[in-house]
Amino acid sequence: MTTALARERVEQFRILFLDDHGMLKADEVQATGTVNHTPVYPREVVRRALELAASSLVLVHNHPSGDPTPSRDDIEMTRQIQEAAGALSITVRDHLIVGNGRWLSFREAGLLD
Repeated sequence: MTTALARERVEQFRILFLDDHGMLKADEVQATGTVNHTPVYPREVVRRALELAASSLVLVHNHPSGDPTPSRDDIEMTRQIQEAAGALSITVRDHLIVGNGRWLSFREAGLLD
């Protein structure tokens, strides 16, 4: 997935839906955007997690610029998804941003609660 996303010319937002044991239930594209923005709606993320009976999520998106540094919007959107999912006992395990040969983990960077 990292290689494919790193080559995308527009942002793509994917979600890995996991079961109680951390096993992958589904890997889905939630949204495709422009060169520097992808609209993501927390209610749609949570709705799909409920449909799949997922207990946790890993959010993944690319930055076509190649720089995986999260934007203010990336951080805010992740917080909103984390709050919406948390209200229904769904855990956001991480949010990964893929750049050109580089990536950033929100968990490792201390950006997730």
